[in-house]
Amino acid sequence: MVNKELKPSINEGDFVLAALNEKRRVDGRGIYDVRSLQISFGADYGQVEIQLGRTRVAAKVSAKVERPRNDKPTEGILLFNTEISPMACPTFEAGSRSEEEVLISRIIEKSLRRSRAIDTEGLCIVAGEKVWEIRVDLHFLDHDGNLVDCAGIAAITALSHFRRPDVTVVGEEVTIHPIDQRNPVPLSIHHLPICVSFAFFDQGQLLVVDPNYLEEKLKQGSMVITMNIHKEICALSKAGGIPLEMDQVLRCSQIALVKVTETTEQIQKALETDKASRKKAASSGAK
Repeated sequence: MVNKELKPSINEGDFVLAALNEKRRVDGRGIYDVRSLQISFGADYGQVEIQLGRTRVAAKVSAKVERPRNDKPTEGILLFNTEISPMACPTFEAGSRSEEEVLISRIIEKSLRRSRAIDTEGLCIVAGEKVWEIRVDLHFLDHDGNLVDCAGIAAITALSHFRRPDVTVVGEEVTIHPIDQRNPVPLSIHHLPICVSFAFFDQGQLLVVDPNYLEEKLKQGSMVITMNIHKEICALSKAGGIPLEMDQVLRCSQIALVKVTETTEQIQKALETDKASRKKAASSGAK
C-alpha cells in the first residue's frame, strides 16, 4: 500500500510566507538560523547520534578486510548505506527506497567520497591484495526536515570518531590485532565537509537555512552547498526547483561558510570531550 504524502494546507502556506516576509519563521528562528545541534557518542568507536532540532540520525562505522577494486589496487573502499524507515516519518515505506532517500544518499556520497575527505590510500594493507573496506550505515530516526545536513554531520563525525584495528604486515603474512591488545588506529581525514541546505520561496526572493519539515513541503526550490572550513566548496547540489541568479548562489556560499565554521568547531569540541572522557575512564579502570 502506497502512503500518500500529506501536503500543507493553503492557510499554512500563507502563514509561513507572511512570517518569512517579516524575516521570521514559524518555529521562532531567524531566516539564517540553524536549529540546535546535539552530538552523542555510543560505547563503541564510530557510533554517533546527531540531533538537529527534532531531526535525528544515527551513524555506525564498521571495517573489514576486502580485495581492492581492479582499477584502484592501492586504495581502500568507502561505502555508504542509508535506511529511512516509517518510524522516522509515516510517508516513507519499509523495504523501498524513495526518491528523497536516493537523493540524500547521492549527496552524502558526493560530499564525502568525491571531495577526497577520507584518505583511501591510507586504507591499503597489501597493494592489489588486501585493503580496508569502511562502511557507514546511516539510520534515520526522526524526520522534522533537513535530513541531508543531519546525515552529513552524522557521517563525517562517525568517521572522525571511528578507530580501525591495527595491522602488522611481515612479508605476505598479515596480522590484524584485536582492539584489546593494541590501540586502534584513527582514519586519516583531510578535512570535514559539512552540508548546508537552503530552501527558496516567492520565486527565489526569500530563502531560509536549515528548513524544517513544513518549510520543505512548501519550498519552491532548494540547494545544498557542501563546504569545509578552508572555504573550499566540495559539492553543490540543486535538484530541480526555481532557477537561481549567480548573486544568490554567492550569497548562499557566504552564509554556508559561517554555518560550516560553527558546526566544525562543535564537532571537534565534541570529539575532544569524548576522547578525554574515554581516557579518564581507561585510566580509572586500570587503577
